[in-house]
Amino acid sequence: MIFELEDTSKAEALFEGWEETLIYSCLEKVMGKVFVTDTESPASAMAFVGCFAFLAGEPDRELIVNKPDGFVIMVPQDDRWSNLIEDCFPDARKVTRYAIRKDTVFDRAGLEKMAAALPEGYEIKKIDADLYDLCWQNPVTADFVSAFGSKENYLELGRGMMILKDGKFVSGASSYTRYKGGIEIEVDTIESERRKGLASAVCSALILACLDEGLYPSWDAHDMNSVQLARKFGYEFDHEYTAYEVATDLRTH
Repeated sequence: MIFELEDTSKAEALFEGWEETLIYSCLEKVMGKVFVTDTESPASAMAFVGCFAFLAGEPDRELIVNKPDGFVIMVPQDDRWSNLIEDCFPDARKVTRYAIRKDTVFDRAGLEKMAAALPEGYEIKKIDADLYDLCWQNPVTADFVSAFGSKENYLELGRGMMILKDGKFVSGASSYTRYKGGIEIEVDTIESERRKGLASAVCSALILACLDEGLYPSWDAHDMNSVQLARKFGYEFDHEYTAYEVATDLRTH
C-alpha cells in the first residue's frame, strides 16, 4: 500500500541533488504530492505533480504499479528504477527529455524586443479569470492551468500569458507548475499559427513578468525543438534524461 507523505521533509534526502522544479513543488507542498510505502522512514518516494512522477531512493515496485490513474510520465532516478518500470509496464514508451540549466542570466532588452515583435492583429494578454476559463476549451491550453486544481489556485499561484487573434487563442505560455522560487514553463502554439514568432513573443513576456516578481522561469524540454526555442531566451542545455510514458492517454504537451 502507498501513502501520501504529509511531512515531506522525510523524503528530501531521497531527492537530494535532483534539480527539478516539479520535485521542489511537491517537497515544498506548493502543489503536487509525495507518495511512499513507509511514512516514518521512507527508503523510496514518488513525487507526483501534473502528469509527472519522479521516483527516488530504493526501487519499489509498489510505488510504480500504484501510479496515479491516467497518463503518467515516470522519471527514474537511476537505471534500477528504469529496469523496474520496464518490468512493471513493458508497453511504456521510453523517451529522452532534455534538462535545461537553472541559472540563466536573462537579457531583458532582448526579451523586451521579442515580446514586442507581434504581427498586426495579435495581442498579448495575461491569463486572468476569463482567459482561465478559455483555457479549458481545448486539451492543449487546458495543460496551462490543469495542475493547479482550481481557478482560485491558478490565479493565486499560476502565471501565464496568451496571444489572441480575433479574440481566439493562438499561442500561450503558462506555469505548468509553481514552486516557491518560480514556475515551470509550458508553451504551445496552434499549428496554423506557428513560425510567426508568436512563441518567442509570449515566452518573452512571461519570462519578463516572472523576473519582475523575482520568480525564476524554469524550462524543461521534451524535444530538441524546445531546446532550440529555449536558447533564444538565454537558456543553456544541461543534460539528457530518460522518462517513460505510461498508459494510453494522448499526451497534450
